[in-house]
Amino acid sequence: MSDSTLTWRSILGPSDMVHLTRATLTGVRPTALHDHDFYELIWVQNGRIRHHLPDGRHDLSEGDLMFIRPPDRHALQGRGSDVLVVSVTLHPDLIAAMTTRYPTLHGHWFWSNDPSPTHLRRDSRQMADLNHAALRLDRSERDALAAEAFLLPLLSGLREEQTDLPASAPAWLAQACAAAADPRVFRDGAAGFARVAGRAHPHVSRTARRFLNQSPSDYINTRRMDYAARQLSGTGDTLAEIAADCGIPNLSHFHKLFRAQHGLTPAQYRRTHQKDVVQPA
Repeated sequence: MSDSTLTWRSILGPSDMVHLTRATLTGVRPTALHDHDFYELIWVQNGRIRHHLPDGRHDLSEGDLMFIRPPDRHALQGRGSDVLVVSVTLHPDLIAAMTTRYPTLHGHWFWSNDPSPTHLRRDSRQMADLNHAALRLDRSERDALAAEAFLLPLLSGLREEQTDLPASAPAWLAQACAAAADPRVFRDGAAGFARVAGRAHPHVSRTARRFLNQSPSDYINTRRMDYAARQLSGTGDTLAEIAADCGIPNLSHFHKLFRAQHGLTPAQYRRTHQKDVVQPA
């Protein structure tokens, strides 16, 4: 694949700071990766897509949210029918101003130092909130106030979801904890946690026990079961599919872990929570 660059001037008006686009993707494989001179928030609202990156391709589905920075090279491809993605273009001056005003953003999302863009999963209720915010943004002025009114509640909520670590904890541990929410990481269990930590497994294990009071396996299993709960309440996937997606193909072990964390069997949890699911239109 060759590369191309998209510019904010081709999307935003002279006084605009933000622009929202809803797009239907075809299954045609992209002929090129592209980067931007702007920031872009993308989520899958319906269907499945293939996200092409320099290090490979990843299949994403409804509820996947991505923070794309100017240097990030990528391309999107639909998988199947009725594929809909939402893209929010953000002026680089807006993100620079937020960097100055909100120092706690450093190291996270658009401000992450990770080589790959941040990828997060949202459950059905979180997606409903995001889509309501997108509707308000779509009806508002495209100025900095509208952009921050959309971004700040999202970022504040994401910060609350982060693992609370002591200030003395190493930065690599915090980054590994954030990355562990990604199915591509937690499917590999403790080995995946050690991989994104970039440290030897024994060192990662000792540090996790010191600052998290649990082993990498226990921490990863918590993330797996959080993800499983979202899938049970927000999708129609079978238990076997969800267990395999968590990296736990043994259904007996999956049931044991889920019940230990949520106090219900997976089937009981689904019956209790799925009745109020709100699906995007």
